[in-house]
Amino acid sequence: MNLLVLSLSHFFHLFATVIWIGGIFMVLLVILPSARKSLEPSTMGGLMKEITARFTPLANASILVMVVTGVIIAFYKEKIGGFFQVGDFWNATLLFKHALVALMIIIHFYRGLVLASRIGRLSAQAAGSPSLSSQVAGLQKLSLNLVKINFVLGIMVLLFTGLLMSK
Repeated sequence: MNLLVLSLSHFFHLFATVIWIGGIFMVLLVILPSARKSLEPSTMGGLMKEITARFTPLANASILVMVVTGVIIAFYKEKIGGFFQVGDFWNATLLFKHALVALMIIIHFYRGLVLASRIGRLSAQAAGSPSLSSQVAGLQKLSLNLVKINFVLGIMVLLFTGLLMSK
């Protein structure tokens, strides 16, 4: 039974990771460049808003699945020495990987809960106000830069996961 629980936990943990990091990859490297090349800015904004509305719940669910399955995996794995125990290379690497994931989660929810609502409020007020339009553009750029940071962090998480799997 333990093997089944551990195997399913690994499967869902990896599947959730693919959804979240793969989704970021698709948005940054496929959808956004294609939209910029072929759509007018106002149409592109609408498309990206729609994509965000569909992807965010998937990313949120993926984060929840990763946390839950991560706890299950930690419970069943014998190598894991403790939550903040860094007595050996493997546990130190795991702790660093989890710190990167925590940072990704913070960035994700900051963008979704704080930055997006601020952009929405300012966008509603920005009609005819160049200074507010400039603020909205700045916040949108910050939001995109945070997505790029999360992508780089996600790649690093995958790299450390590969390292952990090899040890």
